[in-house]
Amino acid sequence: MIPADNADRRAVALQAVRYAFAGLVITILFSACYWAVAELGGIDPMVSLAVTFILFSAISYVTHGAFSFRGHGARDRQHIRAGRFFIVNVAGFLLNQFFVWLLVKYLGGPTWWPIVPFILVTPWVTFALHRKWVFG
Repeated sequence: MIPADNADRRAVALQAVRYAFAGLVITILFSACYWAVAELGGIDPMVSLAVTFILFSAISYVTHGAFSFRGHGARDRQHIRAGRFFIVNVAGFLLNQFFVWLLVKYLGGPTWWPIVPFILVTPWVTFALHRKWVFG
């Protein structure tokens, strides 16, 4: 029998691995879409991020609910979970908009610069919020 502490740690570790895998794929696709819409489509980077956010929010909700956090938390009250998921995603969106504003608009960098914190910062913030508040 596995002690409760070890079982909990193992469950969190498995969720983190699944979240990292799914999140990495989603984040790479999200980042590529953001860049393509901004750079190839000639759309303002902040508008590009907003358009991309809308598309990938639905993909992210389904993927993380069914894969990353499967078996974690109660599965009733879907309307509450969806609302919380949306709030966490909006927080991630605002964080990413800050990165776009700072790195592209304020510092004048290329449209790909914000992709670095999109991949290295935002997922850690949203993982903690998703695990604790959305799928907990």
